Amino acid sequence: MKIITVTGYKGGVGKSTTAIHLATFFSEKGKTILVDGDPNRTAIAWADRGSVPFTVADERQAMKMIRDSEYAVIDTPARPNTDDLKELAKGCDLLVLPTSPDVLSLQPMLETARDLGDANYRALIAIIPPKPSREGELMQKELEDGGVPVFTTMVRRTVGFPKAALAGVPIRDINEPRFKEAWKDYVSLGNEILEILK
Repeated sequence: MKIITVTGYKGGVGKSTTAIHLATFFSEKGKTILVDGDPNRTAIAWADRGSVPFTVADERQAMKMIRDSEYAVIDTPARPNTDDLKELAKGCDLLVLPTSPDVLSLQPMLETARDLGDANYRALIAIIPPKPSREGELMQKELEDGGVPVFTTMVRRTVGFPKAALAGVPIRDINEPRFKEAWKDYVSLGNEILEILK
């Protein structure tokens, strides 16, 4: 089984949205479970409103349900402390750290990277504004210059994600052509993760 943990040093950076959409991507590759460890139970509430193509369980049920899965995506509470981050990194195959492309997020991400040392993790720049804004690319360069491993893929901001959450489905299942590009972001991210896990 491959375990991908999604965590963030602050809320509002697309953590649970990323967990939902990575679980959707991996469900196309094999049996997938999303373990909802976030106290807000965002993934459970999302799934309860509609239909998702994977199993969702809170962390208290997960041990019983996880054993025959090929992929496990874990959505953690936001703002883990340094020790928790290190333990999360040890307990998975890849730690995904979503961040928004703003100057206030840069320093905390650099500090998080310092705390993680040589753990297997990548920063994901999410909620990037549409072009002609270059905030995503600038954040990516700043993180790379700071020695932070960063995904090539970035996830764009769109009203499609709140619509998907309200409907209780992944964005790929919202029947609006303009949201297909946002799903492509997560397909690209999933493929990048598969390469890392090889």
